[in-house]
Amino acid sequence: MKRIIILTLSCVVLVSSCKKYLEEKTNGILTPDNYYNTSEQIRAAVNGAYTGLNSPFATGIGVAVSSVFSLEYITGYCLRPRPSGYEDNQYLQLTGLDQANGSLATWWTSCYYPIENCNSIIANITRSNTVNGDVKNNFLAEAYFLRAYYYFNAVRLYGRVPLKTTPTTDLNNTQIGRSSIDAVYQQIVSDLTIAEKANLAWTDKTGHVSKGAIKSLLAKVYLTMAGAPLNKGTTHYQLAYDKAKEVIQSGQFSLFASYQDLRNPALNNSGEHILMIQHDETTIPNIMHFSLMPYPDQPVSIQSAYGGAMAPAAEFYNSYATNDLRKQEKAFYYTQHEQYANASSIIKLPAPYIYKYWNDAAEVSGRDGSNFPLIRYADVLLIAAEAKAMADGGSTTDAVALTAYTAVHKRAFPAYAQPTGIAADEVLKERFWELAYEFQTWFDMQRTRKAFDVVNNRMVSLIGYKAPVHNRAFIETDLLWPIPLTEVQKDPSLAN
Repeated sequence: MKRIIILTLSCVVLVSSCKKYLEEKTNGILTPDNYYNTSEQIRAAVNGAYTGLNSPFATGIGVAVSSVFSLEYITGYCLRPRPSGYEDNQYLQLTGLDQANGSLATWWTSCYYPIENCNSIIANITRSNTVNGDVKNNFLAEAYFLRAYYYFNAVRLYGRVPLKTTPTTDLNNTQIGRSSIDAVYQQIVSDLTIAEKANLAWTDKTGHVSKGAIKSLLAKVYLTMAGAPLNKGTTHYQLAYDKAKEVIQSGQFSLFASYQDLRNPALNNSGEHILMIQHDETTIPNIMHFSLMPYPDQPVSIQSAYGGAMAPAAEFYNSYATNDLRKQEKAFYYTQHEQYANASSIIKLPAPYIYKYWNDAAEVSGRDGSNFPLIRYADVLLIAAEAKAMADGGSTTDAVALTAYTAVHKRAFPAYAQPTGIAADEVLKERFWELAYEFQTWFDMQRTRKAFDVVNNRMVSLIGYKAPVHNRAFIETDLLWPIPLTEVQKDPSLAN
C-alpha cells in the first residue's frame, strides 16, 4: 500500500484518458489546487478513473503475456498453447501461488491505484462548487461505482484487504492493515447504493457508467455475498434477484439475436453490452484478438505471431452439446479459418480456439480497437435465475427467473421451450457455457464452492475436484490469492 500511496501523492489526479471517453484529450498531471475548476476538468478527472479497468489487460514482457489470463488459467478449463513460464504455470498447473508471482502484483495495483484515484476524485468533487445538483451527483456516481468495482475485485481475489476511502495527504499513516471481508463488502454496497441514487440514464452509449451498470453490479455483489465466504444466504440471494429484476424490467436491455453480434463494433455500448472497457486501436488497443491467435502460428490474420495465450481445454469444449449454437463454427469457437489474403484457402486448426474476441477489422489492419465486455445482459439474466432458485431453496418456479434463464438458453437452442421449474445447478452450468473465457468463471467457482465436472456434466464440490488442465485437485488455500510480496515488504501489517 505504501508504494501505491507514494505514487498517488505525486499524481493526485490522473486526467489523461481514452479517446472514447474524451472528445478533447487532456494531458498532464495536475493537483486539486489548480483543478476541478470547470465541469470539463471534472469530467476529465472522472474519465481518468476508468483507466484502471484496462490495467489487468496490460501486456508484459513477452508474447501473449497479460495478468488477466490468470483468472482463466486458475479455473483449469483452459490451456495456454504457447509455452509458459513458471508464473503462469502456478495458475495453469495449480502448483500453488508464491507471493513473488508478477500477476499477483499486477492485479493488486490494478485495484489500488484506481481506488486511491477514486478517493481523491470523490473528495474533490464533493467539496467543489463548480457543479451542483444532478451534474455533481452523476459525476460522483461514476466515481463511487468505479471504487466499488475495484474493491470488488480486490476482496474477491485477496480476501481481507486494506480499506481506505479518503485521499492520502501525507505519508505518516500509510500502513493501515487489512479489514475484514464483511467490512469491505459493506463499503462496496454503500458506494453502489450512493451511486444508484444519482439521476444517471439507464444506458450510456459513450461507455460511461449508467444506472443499468450500477444495478447490475449491485446484483452481482449481493449474489457473491450470499455465497462463500460470507454465506449470507437467502436474504442476499433475494436481494440479488430483486436488483437483477429491476434491470430486466427496465426494458432497456436485450440479448443480441446472434452470437456474432457480440463482437460487432457497431453494437458497442448498446443492446446486450451494459458496460464495456473502451478501447482505441491507436492509443489503448484491445489485446484479445491477437493474444488468442492459434499457436503454433497459423496464417489467419495479418499478424499471427502473437497468439497462444489461451484456448479451451478439450474437455470443456466437448461439454457443449453438439447442437448448441455457441459451439457452432465462428460463434464462441472456431476450428478452421480462411487464410489471410486468400479466402479460398481454408486453414484447419489443430484444436478449437476462442472466437469470442475475433475482430474482422483487426484481421486486416493489425490493430484491435474493439471494446471489451465487462457486464453483459446475459450475465444479469442468469444472476436473476440463479439467485431466485437459491432464495427458493435450490430451485424455483418463479416466472421472471424462468423467463430470464430461458432467454439465454433458447438463444443457444432455438427449439427450447420454457420449463416449469429450474434448479440452481442448471443455471450455474449455463453460466459456465455462456460466460466462458470472459474472466467470470473463477469468481463463480469461489462464491459457490462448486466446479463444473465437464466429463460427467454435473456440478460438484470445488474442493477435491481436479479440473482438466490442473496437476491436482483444488484445496482450500487455492481460493484466495496471497498478498504480493512487494506489498508485504513495504507494509508488514499486510502479513497479519
